Amino acid sequence: MPDIPAPANRALSILRQAGYEANLVGGCVRDLLLGKQPKDWDIATDATPEESAALFSGFKTIQTGLRHGTITVIIERMPLEITTFRKDTLKEDLAHRDFTVNALALDSELGIIDCFGGKNDLAAGIIRCVGSPSQRFAEDGLRVLRALRFASV
Repeated sequence: MPDIPAPANRALSILRQAGYEANLVGGCVRDLLLGKQPKDWDIATDATPEESAALFSGFKTIQTGLRHGTITVIIERMPLEITTFRKDTLKEDLAHRDFTVNALALDSELGIIDCFGGKNDLAAGIIRCVGSPSQRFAEDGLRVLRALRFASV
């Protein structure tokens, strides 16, 4: 299991103790698998932004993107983006991410959750969309540039 910093573990614990699902997701999981220090820490949860804000009322919070379901919580000077699932479950949320290498989650008990082959793509150096590439790129035109940036590094 990759090392998770104490502030991220604390945020995950707060959400889970309140009865919510919570997992590290996306680029931080990808970077941990690559042995890199993540720059950003993202948590996906079934808690609404309002529920998350109430749970973290004792910490500095920033309403990063409420319309996208995201708040940022600062714990021990570490910003943590906490985002409500885009769909009802973690797997459905991961299915709407851009690339398989970003559709990864980390659960403290289950380990890496990889529903779309992201670990294999990461090991092979492949940038592949989750689902239909035309649909993913139609959702956000900047994803093409992200794919090129990932491919270059």
